[in-house]
Amino acid sequence: MKLRNIAIIAHVDHGKTTLVDKLLSQSGSFRENQRQEERAMDSNDLEKERGITILAKATSVEWKDVRINIVDTPGHADFGGEVERILNMVDGAVILVDASEGPMPQTKFVLGKALKVGLKPIVAINKIDRHDERHQEVLNEIFDLFVALDATEEQLDFPVLYGSGRGGWMAEAPEGPQDKGLEPLFDLIVKHVPEPDTAGKDEPFKMIGTILEANPFLGRIITGRIQSGSIKPNQPVKVLHGDGTLLETGRITKILSFRGLERVPVDYAEAGDIVAIAGLSKGTVADTFCDPQVNEPLVAQPIDPPTVTMSFIVNNSPLAGTEGDKVTSRVIRDRLLKEAEGNVALKIEEAADKDSFYVSGRGELQLAVLIETMRREGFEIGISRPRVIMQTGENGEKLEPIEEVVVDVDEEHAGIVVQKMSERKAEMVELRPSGGGRQRLVFHAPTRGLIGYQSELMTDTRGTAIMNRLFHSYAPYKGELAGRNTGVLISNDAGESVAFAMFHLEDRGPMVIESGTKVYEGMIIGIHTRENDLEVNVLKGKKLTNMRASGKDEAIKLTPPIRMTLDRALSWIQDDELVEVTPKTIRLRKLYLDPNERKRHSKSSKAA
Repeated sequence: MKLRNIAIIAHVDHGKTTLVDKLLSQSGSFRENQRQEERAMDSNDLEKERGITILAKATSVEWKDVRINIVDTPGHADFGGEVERILNMVDGAVILVDASEGPMPQTKFVLGKALKVGLKPIVAINKIDRHDERHQEVLNEIFDLFVALDATEEQLDFPVLYGSGRGGWMAEAPEGPQDKGLEPLFDLIVKHVPEPDTAGKDEPFKMIGTILEANPFLGRIITGRIQSGSIKPNQPVKVLHGDGTLLETGRITKILSFRGLERVPVDYAEAGDIVAIAGLSKGTVADTFCDPQVNEPLVAQPIDPPTVTMSFIVNNSPLAGTEGDKVTSRVIRDRLLKEAEGNVALKIEEAADKDSFYVSGRGELQLAVLIETMRREGFEIGISRPRVIMQTGENGEKLEPIEEVVVDVDEEHAGIVVQKMSERKAEMVELRPSGGGRQRLVFHAPTRGLIGYQSELMTDTRGTAIMNRLFHSYAPYKGELAGRNTGVLISNDAGESVAFAMFHLEDRGPMVIESGTKVYEGMIIGIHTRENDLEVNVLKGKKLTNMRASGKDEAIKLTPPIRMTLDRALSWIQDDELVEVTPKTIRLRKLYLDPNERKRHSKSSKAA
């Protein structure tokens, strides 16, 4: 059967996974009576809850006499490492662009990577049925983007389709016809995307690992594209690291080929096909799986460096071990190293004290997803505030990561966004209307200034703004930023919080816990209205006497506490605070629980 390998790449929420659903259903991958889940490729629990794609995944559809292997990719810049890895598996790409929003930062990022490896993309302008669609302007913006990214003459001659992924149709004209469904897209993929290069079919087997996952029955499963040769079950192979060192030798126990949403065992696979293999215990992403006679590894795509780091600390609070069963540094280390094997955009370093680990990634979202996954597995950890990774320039100057930030906002709120961004040392590079009474503001802002800004932006614009970020470059350090302007309320004792005490503390600031919550000395229980931290007693109950009160006691009504989600807590805390993450609870605490120790460290840091 003829083969085509394509990736569907786009900015977040431009409709990649929904389009894959329709491609699967219209190609006959489902039975007529089979129940179809929405966004079937988003199989991970966190992907379903957040409504985003986190992991790149492969599937395949059959169209006429051609099998099309499709790789669905994440749209968030934080998961850009997933996109960079899979581009060496495919021969073509469908760039999906929203007919109203147009090309966004992540579109620019993935398109730049696709053009660099020589792919000739197909442009699909999606959501053409939106009331505020502006397909002609969007097409011009896409062409300008191709030119700005140094596309070749051949790449600039890209085919364009218009349609609606949700509606399940694509056509050469914005008005349709709609009755052919996605047939024009299938036909264009077959016609425009080149067949995989099978010239090396008779050479020894070589494949580079691209996606790693664990299976309880088969062990490690590595997905990749066979670059040369062919493989059969029980065939001896070896694994070479990027520098040519031998990692292991072994035999392939299973070869799995993609058939719709299923993976089917096959007895043979050859150059050009995308398959998953099992049977090796050490080989991982970016390693070369090859015939024993091969000595030269394949060259893996270079991955952009991480820009943000956090400390993962063994939970040492008085409540440690009461909710989770994975609390020791050895278990946490093994889990983090296992994660870094499959996620090449993550970097793990062990601290000198052996009780904490520096985990570096592309952004807070990527690290928050890892933390959320670990807490669901039963881990208890303390997490520090995200810090940006600085670099040193040629002249010894300090360089910091700068991001390109695109904010779409209603005109009435544009002023406050510009003001807040300038406070965070951002420079505005573009301001233009984006249709429907909205404006698009483009900034170049330091990454550290953006930590925690998302929730503030939502409050300032009453939830109407959409912010997108993408790493731009390293630039000279822009100086100190103003930090959080409020202190915290800290519990001065251990026990259970009492409603009576909390009611009388409400004047001091809003609470982040409810009454009846277990607290300990040094735990943050509220936000102080002033700049300093304040130690308070939340355990104090009402004095009971045998004297009757002349007036009837009123029931205490507490103001509902501020809900601290994981993402919000990570962006809100300061350098001397931690987020304590357990399977059931997210608590905020001071790094040093003892008040005397806190004073000593604050004095020494001021002196430094």
